Amino acid sequence: MSDNYIHIKLSEQRLRLWEKGAVTGEYPVSTAANGPGEQSGSEKTPCGWHRIRAKIGAGCESGSVFVARRPTGECYSPVLAAGNPQRDWILTRILWLCGAEPGKNRLGDVDTMRRFIYIHGCPDSEVMGKPASHGCVRMHNQDVIELFDRVPPGLPVLIEE
Repeated sequence: MSDNYIHIKLSEQRLRLWEKGAVTGEYPVSTAANGPGEQSGSEKTPCGWHRIRAKIGAGCESGSVFVARRPTGECYSPVLAAGNPQRDWILTRILWLCGAEPGKNRLGDVDTMRRFIYIHGCPDSEVMGKPASHGCVRMHNQDVIELFDRVPPGLPVLIEE
């Protein structure tokens, strides 16, 4: 195990940033309402070792709305939300994950990257510490900005129950 990595503990709904063998950041998160799982289409959060494949959204305003990993030009607001009740809001920053364990979370029907699993911002009104996502790891906007600014592409990410 590397001295620098992100550890997401599903049972605690917590994300911890480890640097040089010590926890240097800790954040509440919200993972999948359907629990842990790697299968494509399951809307579950995949477990095991991953890496940050890409960092998306550097310099975007807090609350910037993303669709298909591209900023839409919108900024989240209660009015925008009321007009789009079906949207699963991906806001502010995206850390796109790829699996590092072939057969478990990489390749085939269990591929984290092809499932578009991210660590991303969400409306600050969303409750953290309670599973509610469609598989991704949700964070409040200021927390995801702080994390985004501290981690490099390629950083290992461990997700476990």
